[in-house]
Formats: sequence, C-alpha cells, structure tokens
Amino acid sequence: MEKLRVGIILGGMSSEREVSLNSGRNVHDNLDPEFFQGVPLFMDASGGIWEIPWQLVSQNTTVDIAERLTAEARRIPYEDLKGRIDFAFISLHGKYGDDGCIQGLLELLGIPYTGPGVLASALGMDKHIQQKILAAAGIGVPASMAVHDGEWRRAPEAVTERLLQNFALPFFIKPAREGSSVGVGKVAAADEIAGALEEAFRWDRVALAEEFLTGIEFSAIILERDGEIAPLDLTEIHPQSEFYTYDDKYMPGRCRKFTPPKNIPPEAADRIKQEARRAFEALGFRSYGRIDGFYLPDGRILITDPNSSSGMAPSSFFFEQAAAAGMLPAMIIAVLIENARAIHREKKGPL
Repeated sequence: MEKLRVGIILGGMSSEREVSLNSGRNVHDNLDPEFFQGVPLFMDASGGIWEIPWQLVSQNTTVDIAERLTAEARRIPYEDLKGRIDFAFISLHGKYGDDGCIQGLLELLGIPYTGPGVLASALGMDKHIQQKILAAAGIGVPASMAVHDGEWRRAPEAVTERLLQNFALPFFIKPAREGSSVGVGKVAAADEIAGALEEAFRWDRVALAEEFLTGIEFSAIILERDGEIAPLDLTEIHPQSEFYTYDDKYMPGRCRKFTPPKNIPPEAADRIKQEARRAFEALGFRSYGRIDGFYLPDGRILITDPNSSSGMAPSSFFFEQAAAAGMLPAMIIAVLIENARAIHREKKGPL
C-alpha cells in the first residue's frame, strides 16, 4: 500500500513559532511509518516553505533552523506543494497558522488539512469576535471590552475612565489575536492600564480588557470522529503563577494538570464537556479543537479561550487526554489525519 505523504508544517511567522516547532517535531516523530511518510515543512519568518531533513527538525530553535536552510534544505514554491504532499498536518500556532491564512492557501492548492476551515480558524483566533458569537449562542463568557489603538492614542483618559467604570480591579488586558498568553497583562491598579495596553498593542491593533476570574481553570479537547463530536476527558489546570502564563504553559514543572479533574465534581465536569462541545459547534470548528475556561465557585461555567487547534508537545493537553482515553500518540495522530481526510472529501467548496 502506498504511504500517504503527510506534510507537517512547523515554525511560522508568529510569536508562537518555537511552540510550533516543538509541536511539529513531536507529530513528525509519532507518525506511524507503516501508513504515513512524514515530510517536514518549515515556514520561515517571511512565509517561505522549506522541506527540511531530520537534522534540522531536531534543532532547538527556529533560528537554528533558519541559519541552515540555504545549505541544507530545499525551498518549495507554494504552487509545488501539491506535488510533494498529499495531506497537511498544520502544526503552526498563532497568526498566519491558526487564523485562516495557511488554511486559505491549502484550500486554493486543493490539499486537505487538519483543523477547521478559513472562517472558523479566524474566529478561533479573534478573542473579541468569538466571545460575541458564544454569547449569542447562550454560552457563558467573561465580561470584556475591546479597545482599539486609535481610540487609545486619541483619548487615553477617556479610555482609562471607561475601563475603570466597567471592570473591578484586578482585570486583564490582552491582544485580541495572540495565543500562549503572549502580551497578556494583569492590571491591579489604575496606573498600570497604560503599560498593559501598550504591551498588548505591540502584538495587535485591538486589545481586549477582560474580567478577572476566580475558580478552577480547565481545558477540554473536542474530537470529531465518524460524524460524532465528543470531548475527551477534562483536564484541570493549576498554574504556579497568578494566571496561566507562557512559562506555566511550556516550562517543565511550572504547572500541575489533572486528567481527569481532581477538584471539579463529576456532575460539573459533565456540564463543562457539554458547554465545550456547544462552543466547538457554535464557532464552526471541525476535526478537533481545544476549549478552555473556568468553573466558578458559584457553579457557573465560562468559556474563555476556544482554540481551533491544540499544542502537540509531548506533555500537551491533547496527548494527556488522549492517553486517558487509551490512545497512544501515533494512534491519535492517525485518527486526526483520517478524520480530516473524511471531512475534506465531503465538503462543498472551502471547508
């Protein structure tokens, strides 16, 4: 049987390129060689695609890879991708990877891929718009307010006053379209607002102010399989920091995770899974996704961060929850590939 050529797209142009490298490397190493031929594809900082050997996949950082591309890799024009791969496993995270950009390119090239299509990917990246959609569907979300950099430049005093009128201290300010807690700031006093907004505007032209939540943080992987949409087991998150920072997410020993949850009652866990599935469907996600949120002391469930994809590092929520369901990494990766191929076979127009 001829093996399926799976292009694992990693690296990328976003602030999460190192996370993407780690995800893509792990996917590549866990592809079942009996059925799949892995083709590592590195996206450089300008969006160029390079087919790279394992010696480069194993490098520690994207900078290490980029410095060796000309001598050791092969540049692949976009229009030649379909001749090199049969399927794309998107391991890009953040802008140009999670937001519909690479999905649109693959649609034009006629290459099936993991995750949702262009619109749902864009919604999964835009925290402001996704909250509007979820709220309209009757799904609980935190109180929030968008701040555009133009209005902040024109009237900083008015913006500061409006924020203080709408949010009790402390509250969060974050870029509207970033992941991995990049650019997120906790505002504990009025004089911290300007600095937090300026940091958010380094990454996007829209910042989102969001209420501070006290409760238990959770993450639910949703899997679409054989026409059915169902969550895997729930993970309860206890970060070391005041909130779930970049270091808590990716530095070993910085966060405790419990799958199944330790302190969320079974009845509440079932309700959380139902809400996570509703969020997945409301945003039009396909194939798989990760829905994050909070279980509050009063029993409410708020969805804070729906993700149209998930990190694929060895200790990620994805592999932890798959393991709880009895699936080894190679098994769950194969499931994602075959599910996505079936979804693309049935689509009418772009996914």
